[in-house]
This record gives sequence, structure tokens and C-alpha cells, in this order.
Amino acid sequence: MKDKLSEVLPQVQKPARYTDNEWNAQIKDLSRVNIKVALAFPEVYELGMSHLGSRILYGLLNGYNDIAAERVFAPWPDMEERMRDKGIPLFSLESCLPIRNFDFVGFSLQYELTYTNILNMLDLAGIPLTAEERTEEDPFILAGGPGAFNPEPMADFIDFFVIGDGEEIIVEIMDKYRKWKEEGKGDRKSFLKMATSLKGVYVPSFYRDYYDRDGKFLELLPQEEGVPSIIQKARVDNLDKGYYPVEEWIVPYLDIVHDRAALEIFRGCTRGCRFCQAGILYRPVRERTPGELKEMARKVIEDTGYEEISLTSLSSSDYSRIKTLIRDLQEVLGNKGVRVTLPSLRVDSFSVKLAKIMEKQKKSGLTFAPEGGTQRLRDVINKNVREEDYLSALEEAFKEGWHQVKLYFMIGLPTEEKKDLEGIADLANLTVKKFKEIVPDKKKQGRLKITISTSTFVPKPHTPFQWEGQISLGEIKERQKLLKEKLRGKHLVYNWHNPEASFLEGVLSRGDRRVSRAIKKAWEGGCRFDSWEEHFKFDTWREAFSLVGIRPEDFNNRNIGLEESLPWDHISTGVTKKYLIKEYQNSLAGRTTPDCRDLGCLGCGVCGPSKRKGEKGLDVREV
Repeated sequence: MKDKLSEVLPQVQKPARYTDNEWNAQIKDLSRVNIKVALAFPEVYELGMSHLGSRILYGLLNGYNDIAAERVFAPWPDMEERMRDKGIPLFSLESCLPIRNFDFVGFSLQYELTYTNILNMLDLAGIPLTAEERTEEDPFILAGGPGAFNPEPMADFIDFFVIGDGEEIIVEIMDKYRKWKEEGKGDRKSFLKMATSLKGVYVPSFYRDYYDRDGKFLELLPQEEGVPSIIQKARVDNLDKGYYPVEEWIVPYLDIVHDRAALEIFRGCTRGCRFCQAGILYRPVRERTPGELKEMARKVIEDTGYEEISLTSLSSSDYSRIKTLIRDLQEVLGNKGVRVTLPSLRVDSFSVKLAKIMEKQKKSGLTFAPEGGTQRLRDVINKNVREEDYLSALEEAFKEGWHQVKLYFMIGLPTEEKKDLEGIADLANLTVKKFKEIVPDKKKQGRLKITISTSTFVPKPHTPFQWEGQISLGEIKERQKLLKEKLRGKHLVYNWHNPEASFLEGVLSRGDRRVSRAIKKAWEGGCRFDSWEEHFKFDTWREAFSLVGIRPEDFNNRNIGLEESLPWDHISTGVTKKYLIKEYQNSLAGRTTPDCRDLGCLGCGVCGPSKRKGEKGLDVREV
């Protein structure tokens, strides 16, 4: 196969996407290992290599002598065409081994619009698409990531899902597999049954979905004795004791999206934005200690030679010991010319002061995410940021020399009105006005650039807004048109997200098991790389839904009753449904909820019984 590859690689864009031997890549003699795992990311190399979770699993698994973990990414269409022409099956980077010869193929579900890529990769590998079709000769197909918290749209294609943090449970799965092999294997079902004893493992074939006469989802029930009715997520409680790839950080040969070293400073968020799925999925907050992070930073920079290191989390400035951490990092990296960046900051002057300390060399753009154009709407979504916070942050930034600002908003949020949209333009114009107040020099004013980006609200499972439907396609386009008219000016640039892509994301996000049939039809019609504008075939998706008798609007645009069963009710994040309903009702009343790290336990359920004295906690089983 290597001869065929050497023939086709000069004919494709970026052949380095399909080659190995990058610095810190781990190549093992596969004849000497007991378990082979293909870590599959359903996107191109540049995106997949920017995903922290895949790097963690890669280094962790390769730390075991009897396990080889190798990488595989979705081939770009030019490479796919040549692979099919030459009969080259999908292969791993490290050993060039066809991935159908691995024991496990694990997909990361980061974005719903990559689902057809998964089917395409399975087909290129010669692996049957559905779990039902696979035999003892085929690898086990598993999937994890945020998309696994509503696994049903992909349930037909995946043997088992891993729900929650992967670092500890993946090791437990490998232990089960070793034992299964030692006992003489058996059929695939026997291993899957063993795996269900682990917290966080969901095997779709052991459950059946039920619907009423009108096609409305009723419930999903176990069909196999001994499997749990509710799947509790796996969770790593102590990040300091967890694995992190500081000395195994792969340095690619070609530019990737996030081409730098990264430190995950903490996991989780308690700010409680009601549209935000990550804020629910990754609770509770778990922090690494400054001392541990200091040592990690030293090692990863020494081993990679990177000149930039990013402090990653959902909101970096929420790290409780951020000043100590910055001081420690400057102590260990200060003489090495390494730039430390904070990619996710709150909209406040404290965050700007942090950025000032961190970015001594270059004033790149600052990014703020007010999300809503008015305070009323920001209260609805629980974005606890006031206009005065934003303005004081701007003042601080402009005084320190920043002249590029990116503003992120959502349109179509629950209860949004025309004045909320107009508020986006008002805030953008206020930004321009503030800059001119702070920087009176006309020549310097010419450098100002305000980029306003809007995405469309997508109702996500396990959030307080999971019951809300998305606005119609026509309404999305009308609201974008209004903003295009309002956001005109010398210093303003307006970007918006594809309405049809947002619509499809919502369908795949809230879909039940029947949606898998439409995914398969769309793939058969040529859909892949749906997140790429030039490859997105919305008409083909429309036809796919029609061919399988599904109205996608029923999943995406319909408001769901609070009493209705949800296709993801069998997956527990630890946050109770009772709490989500309370938050949803608070949103409609315009009531905000504080951060529990400021006020104390609010009873969401993820930490168990409430920590407030005298307050009865909510039961985590109330899903």
C-alpha cells in the first residue's frame, strides 16, 4: 500500500496530512502489542490535530506497552477520490495499517455536521456502516465527545458510546478488552455486555426506542438484562493526577488551526449561560494547581520549541488563582520569548488587564462575547454581563493600545425582539464612539476595526433551552438581513453563520434514533464535509429527510413540552432535569442566576446533595 500512497500523494493538496514522523509521534511495532486503537477524528488533519482531547488519549494509551494508539483523519475529497480509484483503504498515519485491522476505532463527536464524515470514513475503511452488520472480524466502533450526550442520531452506526471525560474510562475499557481476550473472546455482544458495567458506557443495541401513533418519541428502554436504564457520565475528579501530554506533544509539519502548545488550566464552568451545553456537560469545575501548571508549561515548551502557549478552558479568567499562575509562568517562560495567550476571556476590565500582562509583545485583537444586544436579553440567557462592564473593559483596552475588537452575538435566542437585534448595532456603534473618545488622534482612529459575528441559536440537549425550538429558516435570513443593513460603517465588519447549516445542526442535535436513516441517505447522496461552505449540500439533506419520511422541522423548530420525554433522557450529566426546568422558567421571567462559586450551591445536582446549610439537595437521579 505504501507504493500506491507514494504514487498518489504528489497529486493531492497538502500531502503532509497523510504522512507521519512528526516530532513526538509514537510509532510502535504492532506485532508486539496486544491492543490496537485507531483514534479517528472526522475532519481534516489541521482541525483534528488542534483537538486537545485526541492528543490526551493518544499520549495516554501509548503510555501502555501493550497498546498502540494511532491517528486517522478524514481525507479531503481529492485524496478520497484517489484512494477509491487505487483501492487504498482508510489507513492510520503511524503504521499505514488499514483501520479495519485495529481492535477499536474511536470517533470524536465534536460537531454534528461531521456525522456524514464518520460514515464516509467507515466506508473507505471497508467497515460495515451499522453495528448490526458487523462481525467478529470487524473492529469495535466507539464514539465520545459532546455529541455523545445525545447519541441517538448516530446510534445505528456506533457499537458503544463513552459518555463524559475519557481519560480514566478508556483505560478501564482496555482492561475489560484484555480480560475478554484472555477468556477466549466470544461474540461481540459478550464484550459489549462487559463494557456496560463501566460508568459512562452506552451500548445502543441493548435499548429500544418507542413512539406514539403520531410519531412522537415516548421512551427508550433497556432490552438486555443488567444494563442501566440511566447512563451516568464518567468524570475525572482530580486533574492534577490525570494524564496530560506535556512531553508527548506532537509538532506537525504543516500549519494547523491552533499551532501552539496548550495547557488546560481547569475543566468546567459554573456561569450558567442558558444556551451553553459545555457549561452543563463539564460541570463541576476542577482546577489544576499553579505549581503543576508551571511544571507542565516548562516541559511542553522545552520539548516542542513552541513560542506560544495557550491557557485553555471555557473561561480562562475564571481560574481562581489566575494572578499566581501568570506570575509562575512568567518566572519559568519569561526568558524564553514564549507568548502566553488567554483565548477565552470575560467581558470585563479585569480580563483586559490580564491580556495586557500576557501580551507584552503584540497587541492582537481582543474578543468579547456579549451574546445578546440588550440587557433584557442578556438576563434571559443568564449572561451576567452589563453594558457598563463592557464599556469599562473597552476603555481599558483602548488605553492600552488595542484597536481590533471582535464581538460575538447570537440571533434567534428565546424571547428575542427587533430591539434586541438593533441593540447589537447600537453596541457596535458605541464601541466605535468609545474608541474615538479614548484615541482622539485621527490617524490612529483609522486603524480601528470592529468585527461583529452572529451565529444562530441552536437548541442543545441538557441545557435550560433544550425545550425551545429554533426560529425558522426564513426568520433567520430576515434577522441577518436587518443586521446587514444596520451594521454599516467605516470601522465595522459583519460576519454571519450559514442559516441552513444552523438548521441542520439543530436537527442533528435534538434528533432521535430515526434521524440516523436520514444521515445515511444524505451520505449516500454525496454529503460529507458539511461544515465546509463549499461542500455543504442542503438540497441533498432535504431530499434525504423526505426519502425516509422525516420532517426535520419537527425536531428543530418545535417547542417541546416540559412534560414530554426527550430522546436523551437516558443520558445523565449529573445536572437534574428539575434544575434545568427551573432555569428555563427563570429565563422566561427574565430572572438571572448567580455563579455558584460566588453565592454557594444552587442545587443543580452535579455535586450531589446541596452544599448550602439547611437546604435539601436535588437528587442526581431526577432525570
